Amino acid sequence: MPEKIMITSDSTTDLSDALRERYGIELMRLGITLGDQTYTDGIDIDPEMIYSNYKENKTLPKTSATNPADAIRFFKLFADQGFSVVHFTISSDMSSTYQNCVVAAQEFENVYVVDTRNLSTGGGLLVLTACELREQGKSAKEIAETCEALAPRVDASFVIDSLEFLYKGGRCSGVAMLGANLMSLKPCIIVKNGTMSVGQKYRGKFDAVLLKYIADRIGDASDICKDKVFITHAGCDQRIVDACVEKLKSLAEFENIYVTRAGCTVSSHCGRNTLGVLFIRTHAI
Repeated sequence: MPEKIMITSDSTTDLSDALRERYGIELMRLGITLGDQTYTDGIDIDPEMIYSNYKENKTLPKTSATNPADAIRFFKLFADQGFSVVHFTISSDMSSTYQNCVVAAQEFENVYVVDTRNLSTGGGLLVLTACELREQGKSAKEIAETCEALAPRVDASFVIDSLEFLYKGGRCSGVAMLGANLMSLKPCIIVKNGTMSVGQKYRGKFDAVLLKYIADRIGDASDICKDKVFITHAGCDQRIVDACVEKLKSLAEFENIYVTRAGCTVSSHCGRNTLGVLFIRTHAI
């Protein structure tokens, strides 16, 4: 009998409802604490609630990792139906979710946990690859091993219009924020080796900066896998998003350009005007 395989991820992978429905991807949703109340990511809280709360109270939410008990309950839903599970988590350097899921997986015979070494659709790229491998008839073990090997080739980055959320969240100094504002700097945040760092700092208006950023990241596209690329944003104006899609199309012939809205995790850290282009390279970066 062919192996039944369920592909799952935590809610940080920022895949659209349409993509999750198309591939049958199930989500382990993280907790989001806002004030004295805890919500479930994507169920009873969304980025707009985070932005509205910040505007009124100048406070940001806190995200909480999935604990082992909750992960066991999640995996059991599918194990009881005879599924092997390949589960993808946010980078282990950013959250304890991965380690907690590894602990939970030890309670089952066929649950494989993959550390994406990434966040947002950087992890989503691996999730979609897993679905493609499943369609090719690969086993759950083979899918997990292939995606783990692929993780260092994911190129994920974002440009942030304002450092205000990073500053309020304790991730940059007041001096850095003031300097960026005075000089109209828009920093590029790069995810590499499982952690985030500041890359190039652009100067100018956000919409113009994004087009330059995309051109810089894509280059001549000779070392980019062109089957899929994501533009993921945290509530940017549709005009800006459309311009970024057209810029991508002008630089390379991508088979699929997916546009997704960042969920609560990215939105909590970076704020509304954040946009990234994410893809897989032909070699480790």
